[in-house]
Amino acid sequence: METVSASGPLIRNISDTALWVAVYRARETDRPDALFRDPLARRLAGERGEQIARSMQFGERHAWSYVARTWVVDRIVTDQVTLGADMVVNLAAGLDTRPYRMELPRSLQWIEVDLPGMIDYKEQVLNGEKAACELKRVRLDLSNVNARRDLFAELGRSAKKVLVLCEGLLIYLTRDEVGTLARALAAQPSFQNWILDLVSPGLLAMLQKNLGAPLTAVGSPLKFGPEEGPGFFLSFGWKPAEVHSLLKTAARLKRLSFGMRLAALLPQSNGRQGARPWGAVCLFTRN
Repeated sequence: METVSASGPLIRNISDTALWVAVYRARETDRPDALFRDPLARRLAGERGEQIARSMQFGERHAWSYVARTWVVDRIVTDQVTLGADMVVNLAAGLDTRPYRMELPRSLQWIEVDLPGMIDYKEQVLNGEKAACELKRVRLDLSNVNARRDLFAELGRSAKKVLVLCEGLLIYLTRDEVGTLARALAAQPSFQNWILDLVSPGLLAMLQKNLGAPLTAVGSPLKFGPEEGPGFFLSFGWKPAEVHSLLKTAARLKRLSFGMRLAALLPQSNGRQGARPWGAVCLFTRN
């Protein structure tokens, strides 16, 4: 896998993966039958994002998973806002543009939390763009447990029904780190629902083999694929309310190759997956 340019590694740090994922939103937007439209994605991804995407051949073959993930999260966010969520807290928000591209009530509070460099870049590129809702960005390293706890407490006091979003984050954490985060979120009574994406041990191993080297090289190895599946979160105060297989979703959305469509016909459960390469977007609610 070639991930080095003439000027050095294409992926310099974990934040560069946001450029890569934005490419798939941009490409979907360009399709005449686009499942969603993100007119800001191409600008955010830039040429570096395209270079990274082209270098990740495994990711290119499975671009459908990123499209399906975006589509499912969009639908869950829409549903939860309709059901009364008055704040969305997007942890490690990256280059997400939902506050700009989705139809959201002006009164909705949308909080993006990410590293200072990521937010600086995003604000520079999106200067002059207007969000549909009340948007606030918080510069914070989420590994700072004390600062994170203080932020959660502050946000928890500022809303009645909070929807937390972690898209593309947990896979970079250890089991202990995910458990600590889950417990910290559950400690806030107003944090009612949580969207996250999850992979099986089998898919984690596949991703580590095919995508992991450049990520490990910059200190961000892929780590989290719990044997328990969504059940991992039960002991931390969260129970699965919805589990959306990315493969099954991509099949319904007609984004799979012929071979993958055949694989999507196989039965799947929403529990333990073991060696099966399985990924899903899950909505959790409080126990």
